[in-house]
Amino acid sequence: MKEQLRAIAGLDRVIHEPGRLMIVALLAAVAECDFLYLLRETGLNKGNLSSHLAKLEEAAYVEITKTYRGKVPLTLLRLTPAGREAFDAYRKQLNGALVEQLQVLSEPKKPVPTKAATRGGSDEAMAST
Repeated sequence: MKEQLRAIAGLDRVIHEPGRLMIVALLAAVAECDFLYLLRETGLNKGNLSSHLAKLEEAAYVEITKTYRGKVPLTLLRLTPAGREAFDAYRKQLNGALVEQLQVLSEPKKPVPTKAATRGGSDEAMAST
């Protein structure tokens, strides 16, 4: 059990946070997208999304490009190669920890000793004497 907990504790903390995990998972599925797409798909508000993106950019997992489409500002986002590698490693590590835990849970349980077994007899045998 301790090994599974260590595996989970060793997950990439930058990606493991639920908001950032949604962002990285969405970005992994596309070459690039704009800020409004992520805003709509994640359900985060602008401030939270911006904060999470800043942390992902600081970790060099996300590249942010600010440009214009005509006269309208446009923020484009994409996972960096390091971000893709980190997300792949995160998925493999999480999957491995979950598979190990499922194996532990599916192993036959050892019977728990009862009071009667530890006293050397059954309650019924003790009652009849």
